[in-house]
Formats: sequence, C-alpha cells, structure tokens
Amino acid sequence: MIEHILEILGSLGDKRNVEGMKRFGITSSSKILGVPKPKLRELAKKIGKNHELALKLWDSNIHEARILASMIAEPEKVDEDLMELWVKDFDNWDLCDQCVMNLFWRTKFAYKKAVDWSQREEEFVRRAGFAVMAKLAISDKKANDEKFEKFFPYIFEGAKDERNYVKKAVSWALRQIGKRNSYLNKKAIELAEEIKKLGPKSAKYVATETLRELRSEKVQRRLKGR
Repeated sequence: MIEHILEILGSLGDKRNVEGMKRFGITSSSKILGVPKPKLRELAKKIGKNHELALKLWDSNIHEARILASMIAEPEKVDEDLMELWVKDFDNWDLCDQCVMNLFWRTKFAYKKAVDWSQREEEFVRRAGFAVMAKLAISDKKANDEKFEKFFPYIFEGAKDERNYVKKAVSWALRQIGKRNSYLNKKAIELAEEIKKLGPKSAKYVATETLRELRSEKVQRRLKGR
C-alpha cells in the first residue's frame, strides 16, 4: 500500500509548486514534490486513520508524505519517543506546523512537549513548542486559564530568540492565548508590555505584533460579546 500511496503523491506533485514553496521559505533535505495541501487533505480523507501506514510514510523521507503521515496517524498511538523522533526531522516551518496542527496537539503529551520543546536549541524543535501552545490555545476549549498562564515564562524567554521562525511562533502563541477570553487577554497584554522592555529586536517584534492584535477593536469586541 505504501508504494501505491507514494505513486499517487508523485502524480499529484507539480514542480511549479516546489518553486513557489521555496519563495515562502519551504526547503528541505527531504524530497519535495509540490503537492497542494487540499490534495493532501483529500487523500488523507480517502485513506482514513492508519497509524502503520503513517509510520512508513514518514520513513519515505518525502516532505508531502510526512505531512500526510501527520494527517492519518492515530493520536492515541503516538508516544513521546515517536514525537521526539519526528520532531528531530523538522527542517522547515511547513512540516513543523502541519505536524503540530494535524497531530501533536491531540496527543496526551501536548502540554508537556510545548514546554520541553520551547526550551530546546534546535530552531524548528523550538518553533514546534510554541506552535503547540498556539494550537492548544485555539482548539483546547475545555482547558482552564492556568494551563496557559504556565506558558508565559517560556514565552518571555522565547521572545529573546532572534531567529525568524522562532520569534514568529512566540508571537503566534501569545496572541492566540490572549484571544481565549478577557482575563487571558489582559494577562497576555501585560506580558507583551514586559517583553517590549527587553533588548533584542525579536522581543520588539513579538510585543508589537501581540499588542496590535490583542488591543484591536475586532478582538476586544469579540471578547466583550462572550
């Protein structure tokens, strides 16, 4: 079955898309086919959840096959060893974010890994930590405020990281937390003001982006309407 799926992926690829992906910073040591995301989601829907196939797809060392793997893997079968194995292969923001959004946030290790990875040195592992925070803030509707406040010290430290893909993920995490409710909005704004006082340009970026969105009329109106 793996050979059949890889053949399908190959037929869906487009070299023009590969060039377009490069312009958005999506390059990889893995082979990139240029398969559009809607086609991957359509294929994942046809396949359904299939954890064993996901493992084989990941081992193919093909960018789109790995994204497809994150779509069909079964969260309840994902352990910490697998998460560590996969996250070490992240070498671009696309693979990182897709794995987080499709799979990692759904695992029982999500909150732990958000903290662990946010302190790691590798650029895309660290990005993954903050991306998990952002996705949990968006999608874990039942989580209490305390869970997200525990992320604040790591966001504060992460704001000092000058690397582009890290600082953008730090901003993403803080903004999403600040949009959950009025209480976290206030706390996130307070944290952004503290980050603003830090020296690095990355901190200024994180603070500026966060304050602009969280103080916006659109966000404030939505929070007051709850």
